Amino acid sequence: MTDSPDKDDSASEESLTDIRGRIDALDDRILAMISERARLAQAVGTSKKGEGARTRDFYRPEREAQVLRRVRSTNEGPLRDEEMVRLFREIMSACLAQQEPLKVAFLGPEGTFTQAAVLKHFGHSVRALSLASIEEVFHEVESGVADFGIVPVENSTEGSVNNTLDMFLTSQLKICGEVELRIRQHLMGRMAGLEDIERVYSHQQSLAQCRAWLEQRLPNAECVTVSSNAEAARCARDEDGAAAIAGDTAADVYGLQILMANIEDRPDNTTRFLVIGRDIFAPSGQDKTSLMLSSRHQAGALQELLFPLAKHKVSMTRIESRPSKRAKWDYVFFLDIEGHAEDQNVAAALKDLEVASSYLRVLGSYPCAIL
Repeated sequence: MTDSPDKDDSASEESLTDIRGRIDALDDRILAMISERARLAQAVGTSKKGEGARTRDFYRPEREAQVLRRVRSTNEGPLRDEEMVRLFREIMSACLAQQEPLKVAFLGPEGTFTQAAVLKHFGHSVRALSLASIEEVFHEVESGVADFGIVPVENSTEGSVNNTLDMFLTSQLKICGEVELRIRQHLMGRMAGLEDIERVYSHQQSLAQCRAWLEQRLPNAECVTVSSNAEAARCARDEDGAAAIAGDTAADVYGLQILMANIEDRPDNTTRFLVIGRDIFAPSGQDKTSLMLSSRHQAGALQELLFPLAKHKVSMTRIESRPSKRAKWDYVFFLDIEGHAEDQNVAAALKDLEVASSYLRVLGSYPCAIL
């Protein structure tokens, strides 16, 4: 004999009530554990303040990287690794802000991808300072107005951001971290459809990343370069017939409708950002080191520069040359290598590089980007 429908409904309702009760109990435990974590973080902060620590001294990127890697490696689902890392990042951000929120300068205005990189790396509990140029970001960190800064350095489609590299020619700031941000470019505006678009505003990098799509779908629209995607969104808000290419944050900030989403030409379009500060931090166990160096003016000079890396089994992940601005046709090389400057093989390679190069500077050793 089968149960009646009323009995099935009652059993189902009882089961749902039980599940909700268990969720409530878990929420209470989660709340209690987060509060306990915050109290422990507070105790660490009190101890550091007694030692005369500054606000930026409370931030330990190598420690955060270790915590987030452990979260990723032990996560069993059903939440994705990216979601779990984001949740723990926000917990750490909120706990750190109990002392005093970090001040992080970024290339603004509000709504840029650089702002999104700030939030991804530091969480929402920092004080983000929007600035008009990469140069200003460096200067605010150098002067101590900002504890750290975030600037773009390269895009997987369009290559290096030369302004950022050139700043290291004169600035003594260090690279303290990196952020990789998947860039999703959206076409946005106030019009009903694509046929009403006369002009498309965006940063030159974003226009380049969407070049094929624009040629195919909007061949008659004028493409106008502006200083940032947020500025492009402002133009689209204020001008008839104007659209913008920007991220979804800009659409929210400037009240625009997304007309077409994900119009970037490559589905893996990613921008890498650097976290800049005053110090080099301890190893995290999975690090990267950035170098700036010059070769001697002689045959085989570049090969001589790269030999110490091969000799000590150090993997190079990137090399870029830029004019040194010291003399005509004089260049410096920017290298990224795997490992921390304190690692035995990296330290040995750096020692040999000092002999092989005419100039060598360690720009920073920092945790590799997490997700």
